[in-house]
Amino acid sequence: MTTRRAVVAVVGATVAAAVPWAVARIAGADLEVTTAGVTMDVGLALVLAAALTMSLAGWALLARLGRRVWTRVAVTVLVLSLSGPLVAEADTDAKVYLTLMHLAVGAVLIPGLRAAAGQDVRSARNTNSRPGRSGASRTSVTR
Repeated sequence: MTTRRAVVAVVGATVAAAVPWAVARIAGADLEVTTAGVTMDVGLALVLAAALTMSLAGWALLARLGRRVWTRVAVTVLVLSLSGPLVAEADTDAKVYLTLMHLAVGAVLIPGLRAAAGQDVRSARNTNSRPGRSGASRTSVTR
């Protein structure tokens, strides 16, 4: 996996989570959420820490799984993560912005890490290909 691309994906996903949070603050939305009887204010530090932690976990998982399997797992985790904001006790604005934060992270992280992993796949194919094996380098002999 191309480390530089993966780092860009992780950082990009973390920053992407902050965009809906900033819009919510500008709009005056109250990002206070109650889950399992615990009320918390969803501040920027929490948003960044959660996005970074999950992004790093996704990268680590991608290193263990194949790209295709990882993509299925990542999309499933994203869909399941949406239940958090949707079932939490919060006003509608908070639920919308929290859902947008989850979607922003997924929208940047999933294609970003797939691209980083895909770069490795393409590099390996190019390195492992032997002359005469690919259709482009075959020569035809006419008799």
